[in-house]
Amino acid sequence: MRAAAATSVAWLLVAAGCNPQAPKTAPASSNSPAKAQGTATPLVLKITGRGTAQRPVHLFKQTHNRVDYDLLASSYQSEGPQGDQRAVFQNARVTFHDRKGATFAANAPQAVVDQSADTVTLLNGVHARTSSGMTLECTQLVYQRATGMLHGNGNVVVTDPKGFRATGSSFDSDISLTHMRMQ
Repeated sequence: MRAAAATSVAWLLVAAGCNPQAPKTAPASSNSPAKAQGTATPLVLKITGRGTAQRPVHLFKQTHNRVDYDLLASSYQSEGPQGDQRAVFQNARVTFHDRKGATFAANAPQAVVDQSADTVTLLNGVHARTSSGMTLECTQLVYQRATGMLHGNGNVVVTDPKGFRATGSSFDSDISLTHMRMQ
């Protein structure tokens, strides 16, 4: 038994000798040029996806068990470092929800979700309808998630359920379109 233990210890010492330690690096001398302290280059992600008519691309933003917006699209492309991405969605349908339960459903050929600006921008012809029956058309619509406000511009047309129609070049409003300022 003692011979087996001694043999095992001997093999461990031989194995340790066959596995030399990595050479230690010499400290840089004060005469050598200083190396620039490089920062790690952030990993830039490029992600693309395509949905189908039965299963479109689906993205939603939720805060404290409440959905802020729900986006469906035919395809998307996202590029940027993690946490600072910008995604472009094609044939987008977005439903925005406010804290009081009102909804604002909008369709547009393109939607851009900008993670760093915390915005959703609908582009190239927006058609929308509120849960109370008001309709909106404009060229571009920006939703600021932090404030829950909408800003639209370009050939703005708002129609209420009774047929009242207002036009302008831009507007700012809440999601229900009840507190609107139009120019």
